[in-house]
Amino acid sequence: MTTEDIRIDSANGIGFITLDRPKALNALTTAMLRSISEALRAWRHDHAIRAVIVYSPHVRAFCAGGDIRFLYDSAKSGDRDAIDTFFTDEYKLNHTIFTFPKPYIAVMNGVVMGGGMGISQGAHHTGGLRIVTQSTKMAMPETRIGLFPDVGVSWFLARTPGAIGRYLAATGASMTATDALYARMADAYLDDGALPGLIESLQHRRFMDGVDIVRFVESETQKFKVSPTLDKCEFALARTLIDKHFATGNGASILASLERDTSEWAERTAAELRERSPLSVDVALQQVDRAKFSTMAETLRRDLDLTRSVFERGDVVEGIRARIVDKDNQPAWKVARAEDVNKADVDRLFESAWTPAAHPLRLLKD
Repeated sequence: MTTEDIRIDSANGIGFITLDRPKALNALTTAMLRSISEALRAWRHDHAIRAVIVYSPHVRAFCAGGDIRFLYDSAKSGDRDAIDTFFTDEYKLNHTIFTFPKPYIAVMNGVVMGGGMGISQGAHHTGGLRIVTQSTKMAMPETRIGLFPDVGVSWFLARTPGAIGRYLAATGASMTATDALYARMADAYLDDGALPGLIESLQHRRFMDGVDIVRFVESETQKFKVSPTLDKCEFALARTLIDKHFATGNGASILASLERDTSEWAERTAAELRERSPLSVDVALQQVDRAKFSTMAETLRRDLDLTRSVFERGDVVEGIRARIVDKDNQPAWKVARAEDVNKADVDRLFESAWTPAAHPLRLLKD
């Protein structure tokens, strides 16, 4: 299967998903989502397919996320069904990956954001691998545009060490390869230059089964050493401060804690947090807290509930306008300051537009 944005084929008992939309940093369109879903549906029951690998041949980006401009245009034209359909398709795919019965391997080079996290993080749950490279720039920067970390990623953020998940959800901070490994959002490291050779080997080397494929890939990654070492990465060095300021509380209490701290890290982090949508920051923090006690299916249903709410009553349309469309970087948030966010308003955003029996993701099971 080949389109202008994605190539899907199989060889040597492996399904290959090649993201090929470089001008848009491989941002996911509805057609791309459906192509991947159809391939995984077929490979799930194909005994000849033993594992799946998803990658980008373009070092700039694995996948920068969903097609934000399409969602903005749909919101401005009042096409709520288009927005619901996009996110429903995307979250079904995220769940398909998370529950895939064969090893799924994701090579996350370059920019890995939003929807790119959604088609990669689930690899860990399949017995596969999440591989980072020296070009990896990973983030869930949704609070910057008035959204929240969706695509089920709050489930993974909730399982990071200490308060790192809450910190990432609120600030949208970017991770390098070492940060991602430290945060347990990645499993292995590969040099960018080794990727073509790895793909070539996977297409021609003989393997016994999916486990053998994963072992081979893992052995290839062990030839390379990540730099700096995990104990010297940014997250490790800032871990005490992250845990101190982000372990509990909403955006206002976190900012109050940061602004009592005179360290350069705290001042910089507070300034970054002040630029985010205050409403979205509180939604993101609560989403991570709820995900600690949720299944992936429950997390994705909650993500869909929230996308409907934030596109109707939240900051996301204004955030996309300010950051992506007009690029004036002057969003007029519905609540200007974190201190003025009302918890009841945040809680209402979590209310579902559907009954359990009518929910578009009701059939998801873990």
